[in-house]
Amino acid sequence: MVSFDRSTVASRRRAFRALHDGPAILVLPNAWDVISARVYEDAGFPAVATSSAGLANSLGYADGNVLDVDLHLATLERLTRALDVPLSADVESGYAADTASLAAFVTRLAATGVAGYNLEDVKAEGELYDLAEARERVRAARDAAPAVFLNARTDVYLARIGPENTRFERTVERLHAFAEAGADGVFVPGVADAETIGKLAAAAPLPLNVLAGPQVPDAAALQRLGVHRVSVGSSAMRRTLGVLREIAHELRDSGTFSFTREPSVSYADANALLDRRD
Repeated sequence: MVSFDRSTVASRRRAFRALHDGPAILVLPNAWDVISARVYEDAGFPAVATSSAGLANSLGYADGNVLDVDLHLATLERLTRALDVPLSADVESGYAADTASLAAFVTRLAATGVAGYNLEDVKAEGELYDLAEARERVRAARDAAPAVFLNARTDVYLARIGPENTRFERTVERLHAFAEAGADGVFVPGVADAETIGKLAAAAPLPLNVLAGPQVPDAAALQRLGVHRVSVGSSAMRRTLGVLREIAHELRDSGTFSFTREPSVSYADANALLDRRD
């Protein structure tokens, strides 16, 4: 197990914050368990994030604010202890309908040692919090853990909320409200075209995070558009499941083992990724 004390946590939080300050875009891969996080770290990424869907699915839950809170927090602490780099957590809407409960959750979240987190502006049932309440939720979360990087997310585009011609202005309004409430960064998943992304980056009052996808420009192009951070969400986990499904079908349908001849992590390398880690 790596050293894990207050100075280590504080150092990681400073390092994570600094990754948003330079001209280089932060490509932030999303893990779903310890071994996937260690693969990313071993590849040289300066920080790792969790995917809410990936983590929930790996623990036996569907995505959508239904993961057991105690289990989620315990898993995040295990991840922070398994890594030498900062960890950012996707915690959906904070498992809380009111600001007091949200602040209490964020206090517990900070105790896991995470360097940052994403906070959504949608309710458990999928509706947006109204603007004033969304702003107060960001403020309550920020006050509960000011040292932890708060990446405030709006799902206007991802959930296709409202008429299409209103989404840009509505999103920008929310981004400014989040900034006024003390957020450190802003996250707009669901946008793919370069023109809209560039306009959002120019209008965003804080470093802009977008979500990777098949139609989203690559990291170099996103950096030129003014994006500070790009994450991959649950896509890597789902791609991995796709490979596992292919293996399952081969075993079921033909009883062959061709997958054992494909590139993979060796038994020794897998163990080495977790060497000296509890």
